[in-house]
Amino acid sequence: MPSETILTNARIVLEDGILDGTVVLREGRIAAIDGGRASLGEDMEGDYLIPGLVELHTDHLESHYSPRPGVTWDSIAALQAHDAQVATSGITTVFDCLRLGSDEEGGFERGEMRAIADAIETAGAEDRLRASHLIHLRCEVSAANVLDHFEDFRDDPQVRLASLMDHAPGQRQFQTMETYTLYYKTKSGRTDEEFARFTERRIAESERYSALHRRALAEACGERHIAIASHDDATLEHVAESEAFGVSIAEFPTSIEAANASHAAGMAVLMGAPNIVRGKSHSGNISAKALAEAGVLDVLSSDYVPFSLMQAPFVLADLDPALGLPAAIRMVTATPARAVGLADRGRIATGLRADLVRVRRPSGVPVVRSVWREGRRVA
Repeated sequence: MPSETILTNARIVLEDGILDGTVVLREGRIAAIDGGRASLGEDMEGDYLIPGLVELHTDHLESHYSPRPGVTWDSIAALQAHDAQVATSGITTVFDCLRLGSDEEGGFERGEMRAIADAIETAGAEDRLRASHLIHLRCEVSAANVLDHFEDFRDDPQVRLASLMDHAPGQRQFQTMETYTLYYKTKSGRTDEEFARFTERRIAESERYSALHRRALAEACGERHIAIASHDDATLEHVAESEAFGVSIAEFPTSIEAANASHAAGMAVLMGAPNIVRGKSHSGNISAKALAEAGVLDVLSSDYVPFSLMQAPFVLADLDPALGLPAAIRMVTATPARAVGLADRGRIATGLRADLVRVRRPSGVPVVRSVWREGRRVA
């Protein structure tokens, strides 16, 4: 890696504005930011230069590890495929979601997620990866085995975020049986009798375990300084509970009341970038666009489409010119980085990590042209 890289003739997207100028990278850090064009360096041809995207919630790795029902792939190969798509989408820091606790038949066995975490560590040590990978534990609090699964990660320094979820019928995301039936009956092909048994079991598990496990996991994360996210909070009571547990990120609130209360309590409200691109929620809940219009949308996540994290800020800026591109870009860079305590990235500022993305947008969908992670060209 060259000791110094000069990127000039760029539209540099700072936290609070856009500067036409030059960025100097040295020893993996941003060494200087100047207005005007340098006589030396790589010509950005007037393209945007934005901070590397920070992705807090993506299930994308899981789809590579288990691409078909009953099929699992080599974990290193799955990780590399995931990493390549993430990096070329402009994501330089990604929190890979690993699911703890089986909430339905056919869930992952204890040890599978631990093996994937080991693969992430090994791949990083062997310099196989383009992006920086950290771990987000998606903890299904209504599952009987979630605490057992969590034990496999209790001392893993890769874990920097945990979300507390309850996907049982009547809870949070699935407050009506109509939406729950779509997810767990229609898509699984269960008969009416099988579905009735399944929902009865899930409701009983939620009643027995959710409150106990939510508290235990929140306490364990607090002891280890792991950031905590709520998931699908729907009511003011849910938000008050999350606040009491020290939650810093409100993932996918399902009502405007919950989003408003979470934002007012100082939690970073996170919604899906696909929701912005599509203009609606795939599960019929509140739209991210409505939260943006209300001024309570703080963070975007690609969730299940990696490139949506690059596309969504441009869509938002188009929809609301008063918001502006720098504020929209903050939702995928500076704000998520701060929400999980990563003070060394997410902004173009001297002394920070040289995580940068060159983006061209002649119209419509933006094009990622180059990606640097810690000053090293990775895509």
